[in-house]
Amino acid sequence: MAKDADPDWDVVTVHPSDPNRRDATFDIRGRHIIVGNRTVETILLLGFGIQKDQIVGGPDWIRSERFDADGVATVEGQPDMKQFQMMLRKLLVERFGLVTHREQRELPVYVLTVAKGGPKMELSKSDPNGMQNDSDHQNRGQRTIEMQNTTMDGFSMELLLNTDRPVVNETGLTGRYDLALTWTFDESNAPTDGSAAPSLFTAIQEQMGLKLEAVKRMTDVLVIDKVERPSAN
Repeated sequence: MAKDADPDWDVVTVHPSDPNRRDATFDIRGRHIIVGNRTVETILLLGFGIQKDQIVGGPDWIRSERFDADGVATVEGQPDMKQFQMMLRKLLVERFGLVTHREQRELPVYVLTVAKGGPKMELSKSDPNGMQNDSDHQNRGQRTIEMQNTTMDGFSMELLLNTDRPVVNETGLTGRYDLALTWTFDESNAPTDGSAAPSLFTAIQEQMGLKLEAVKRMTDVLVIDKVERPSAN
């Protein structure tokens, strides 16, 4: 999509997910967007780029009930991440009646900075206007994420899915990077022969030349004033 495009939903169906379904997805296929087996809370997290602690209020069902959404954008082409987030926010407003406001509260956060010695990541040779590509897998208590053509804001958003606090990007890095990061998240299942990857904090510093520190900061929170289960399509 054009960078200045403001896509909305041309048509979208929303309905409760099959309770027997085990997979969950956000899928972008050109202007065709699929949200599969996701809670409203999860859509909020990605749509607003926030962590769970930054969501205040809302009924319990937004964290437990799962929904499918399938539709197409009003604009030709594939949305970038910001446009995709915009569409998720519009989905919540248009189909779930979401009304929110912002407040500032002091919260524990992680601050991402450049470590002593500088970054160890490779600058991407991909189209700077292109989409970032992500993949991840787990094996024996270890997780690996690979990202191509990502910004530090994009990497910070990925960290939201693997940490328990909001992540604030203060690296000052403005380029796009290709990176791979492997860390141990479950020591009870990790190899015991010395080959296990380090913790997330150590891995970020050793493999990327960045630093993730826990601090307290005044941080934006999203207060839910109103949200409803979607009406029939």
